[in-house]
Amino acid sequence: MKLGLGTAALGRPQYINVRLENCDNSDLNAFRNKSFAVLEEAYNLGIRYFDTAPGYGLAEELLLDWLLTKDDKTIEVATKWGYTYTANFNPNATVHEIKEHSLSKLKEQWNFSKKLLPYLKVYQIHSATLETGVLENTAVLEYLSFLKKEHHLKIGLTTTGTNQVEVIKKALDVLVDGEQVFDLFQVTYNFLDQSLSEISSELNLQNKSIVIKEALANGRIFSNKKYPHYKEMYTSLEKIAAQHNVGVDAISLKYCEQTITNAKILSGASTTHQLKENLKLNDFLLSNNEIEILHSFKVSNENYWSERKKLEWN
Repeated sequence: MKLGLGTAALGRPQYINVRLENCDNSDLNAFRNKSFAVLEEAYNLGIRYFDTAPGYGLAEELLLDWLLTKDDKTIEVATKWGYTYTANFNPNATVHEIKEHSLSKLKEQWNFSKKLLPYLKVYQIHSATLETGVLENTAVLEYLSFLKKEHHLKIGLTTTGTNQVEVIKKALDVLVDGEQVFDLFQVTYNFLDQSLSEISSELNLQNKSIVIKEALANGRIFSNKKYPHYKEMYTSLEKIAAQHNVGVDAISLKYCEQTITNAKILSGASTTHQLKENLKLNDFLLSNNEIEILHSFKVSNENYWSERKKLEWN
């Protein structure tokens, strides 16, 4: 199955997203139980790839508890290092996470993440950027290379921001002992930000794994009066969705599947209902004409990420 499950919205009661309805996540125990149920439902529906991070609040711990109920070698877990969750489940927190790409932070977070072995197959730099210098940090790169060999991991990175392609190109040139460090790239991609398409063929040529995140553009694909400039997109999306008898979420996920070859696509579902709706991407194919229509809604990287920065934690 090409759909995997991202756990950002399962580990933190607040997430950067456009919410169409209010929900109460103040009861942490109830929130945890609901998130556990989503993991279980995902498994029952055939999902075997689960993406998590220490920056996602209780997500790694929750996933670890859930894995203790399983004995299935087909399960694959990806986690990350580099972000620390700081909100402490306080909905009014001003700072929810802090980025740090140091060797000490890598070792600290690996100390817990390694408990996900043997299900842990992918270890990623969380939001690698040129600004943090992590792709030039010899000590960090050598340690990642050591973990790769020691535990037979794929080493990856996630990208965000206007220069995703530039970061990926730089990462492809990173060598330790003459060998490429990075095997997998988790990239924001949807019909608003199509920048991944510039380099996806090269990644396939080099036999790299591609994981697509934020396929629903943090909820911006859903009709919303706050974004009148997307009115034409909303109309077209809803028309295409009606033709296939699915939601616009399934259309958006299917677009990613059909336009980026050999990619794993992450669902960010926080409820079992959302997950089932997302999985309807397996029930249909988009026509070439429909794909061209969706292609036409591309916006500039600057506009896309400027808009995303204004989204609130909710």
